[in-house]
Amino acid sequence: MSNRTAVTEFLLLGFSDVRELQILHFVVFLVIYLAALMGNLLIVMAVALDCHLHTPMYFFLLNLSILDLGSISVTVPKSMVNSLMNTRLISYPGCITQVFLIVVFTATDLALLTVMAYDRYVAICQPLHYERVMNRTACIQMAAGAWISGIVYSALHTGNTFRLPFSQSNVINQFFCEIPQLLKLTCSDSYLSEVGFIAFGVFIGMNCFVFIIVSYVQIFKAVLRMPSEQGQHKAFSTCLPHLTVVSLLVFTSFFEYLNPPSTTASNPDLLVGVLYAVVPPVMNPIIYSMRKKDFKAALQKLIVWRILTKN
Repeated sequence: MSNRTAVTEFLLLGFSDVRELQILHFVVFLVIYLAALMGNLLIVMAVALDCHLHTPMYFFLLNLSILDLGSISVTVPKSMVNSLMNTRLISYPGCITQVFLIVVFTATDLALLTVMAYDRYVAICQPLHYERVMNRTACIQMAAGAWISGIVYSALHTGNTFRLPFSQSNVINQFFCEIPQLLKLTCSDSYLSEVGFIAFGVFIGMNCFVFIIVSYVQIFKAVLRMPSEQGQHKAFSTCLPHLTVVSLLVFTSFFEYLNPPSTTASNPDLLVGVLYAVVPPVMNPIIYSMRKKDFKAALQKLIVWRILTKN
């Protein structure tokens, strides 16, 4: 028990020790955070208020935006505060909370992206059965299943990680708490059980990724058989952004979790952390929504409605 309570706080990796660069980091992350908040909140409001967007695709997109809001709010504000206050500290309970929420949002995100790939497969390859297969009840059950599986996996994963003793060091080589970096600090051979959890997560993630790839192979075959070039363009414009988001999430997450252990600070680790924790919540609203005519129309209606309400 004494070993387990030896560490009461952790030291996160900062982007710089130079005060001017710390302020610059705060400003850059503040702009990124506000952009992510604005983009994802616009999606949530537009989908919730416009009945024309009450479709399975936008229902899942709304859930994805909620996940993005949560994931970027877990990591970026704490990093901004640390830079502004010229500190690197995060409390033990704060680290547990970060790890739990990050794993919840990441696991749920991957499950939801898998469901979205299935939605696109049914819409393009089996259009006559789309309304029957992707009905309201089925969509709610799929989204709920994604959230529940993410929460359960995160609870087991986080609990198993923080039962390990941390007494070698309390320096985390990342700007937020994450499990691969925490495992480098443990002084017990019992971390092998946590490696088993990671292996299970990687196995599930690979299955999701393979399912998504197979779905898109079938989608692209169906698209190429379409006689209309306009139909092909519409299908590709819907599917390619989704595949881009999936690839970014999967490859950066796998790189971080499968990266060989190292006890020294690494710039690539920081870069990968930014790529999978900061970039997707900002890019997803642009990739998924801003190019869609129906979403732009809903957004214009929302803006006009707000102006008229104020007047």
